Amino acid sequence: MAGTDEGDPLALDRQLCFSLYTASRALTGLYREILADLELTYPQYLVMLVLWEQGTLPVKELGRALNLDTGTLSPLLRRMEGAGLLTRRRGPEDERIVHVSVTEEGSRLRDRAGPVPAQILCATGLPPERLGELRTLLDQVTRSVTAATEGTATRTDRGTDT
Repeated sequence: MAGTDEGDPLALDRQLCFSLYTASRALTGLYREILADLELTYPQYLVMLVLWEQGTLPVKELGRALNLDTGTLSPLLRRMEGAGLLTRRRGPEDERIVHVSVTEEGSRLRDRAGPVPAQILCATGLPPERLGELRTLLDQVTRSVTAATEGTATRTDRGTDT
């Protein structure tokens, strides 16, 4: 077995993907633990955050906000509707459009969820003023990688080699 070379670009500890992966797993696990008291899964919590912030939305817009496709979102919404947290209604002007709204029970849950962001921030060990900086950097990574991936897909679709 070769020794670890700090200059080795293939060393696990030098991989951005691994740092993001382990941080994501740790945060998601913490959310899972905290959200258990609210009887919400992490994806359900994200749905509720969008609906609490924006109000009634078509499923398509909700999916866009969460970066989830309809096939992933629909079963999630069905379970949440069964739990009494939201309703799904077909649009009167176009029955193909399904609107999602928070119920009274879902609205009451917002108050109980209030402490969650502070609990997460505390667990990160980051000072609050650094949180915005971290989000900005992660958003930049997401935008850049998405653009690069879309560019690669476009070149591949055209059969262009670069």
